[in-house]
Amino acid sequence: MDFMPVSDTSSPLTSKKSSFTEGIIDSLPIVIGYIPVAFAFGLNAVKLGFNPIEAIFFSCIIYAGASQFVITALLSAGTSLWISALTIIAMDVRHVLYGPSLRHRIKDKLTEKKTVIWAFGLTDEVFAAATAKLIKNQRSWSENWMVAIAICSWLAWVVGTAAGAFLGNGYLESYPAVEAAMIFMLPALFLSFLLASCRKQNSYCVATALTGALLGITFFSIPVAILAGIVGGCIAALLQPQNSCDDSCEQKETP
Repeated sequence: MDFMPVSDTSSPLTSKKSSFTEGIIDSLPIVIGYIPVAFAFGLNAVKLGFNPIEAIFFSCIIYAGASQFVITALLSAGTSLWISALTIIAMDVRHVLYGPSLRHRIKDKLTEKKTVIWAFGLTDEVFAAATAKLIKNQRSWSENWMVAIAICSWLAWVVGTAAGAFLGNGYLESYPAVEAAMIFMLPALFLSFLLASCRKQNSYCVATALTGALLGITFFSIPVAILAGIVGGCIAALLQPQNSCDDSCEQKETP
């Protein structure tokens, strides 16, 4: 008696590589979040005395989000270029770790040209999207997908900056409420980050960073306050005991 061959349903399905088009679609949440903040930066840069071309230049070259707000504020206040640059480097030093962290997870061979493109666009949000992709399905990650995420995010930031810079150059004077809301967007964003970090296990780091920033701005200047807050928070995180988290984890596991 002959039997019909039965396909083995237990074998794992092969995952195809994500395409450039899928990367564009997956970048939409980042794009939606970038445009209003970039608009606020362009608007703020013009208000501080920079022309629209200079504001767009900041977004094209520096492309550092909140750091762009800081460097424009420092330069407009008369701070030297070297001090402003060192302050921004201290704020963004975390980006040095993003590349090696991703490379440790990526099993595929990387091409130099594509790696240069997506490495330049490796912001916090792009890094989070890539990490989630690699954790969820290692084999579906591809450089084409990564390049699409990076390019779309960068374009959204530049376009948002251009819109804010040109519209903020006198066009929003008839809409003071809109202009005030856009200028307040960055402080509101950082306030939400601060409130989100105010948990019991993070309170020591937050308190140390705020203390360092307050002492720096009281006795020295804004750049010193930024550096003191960053260094204080990092040192507190390194010295903070880890048993608080372990205790809470043990309590959750206890039946």
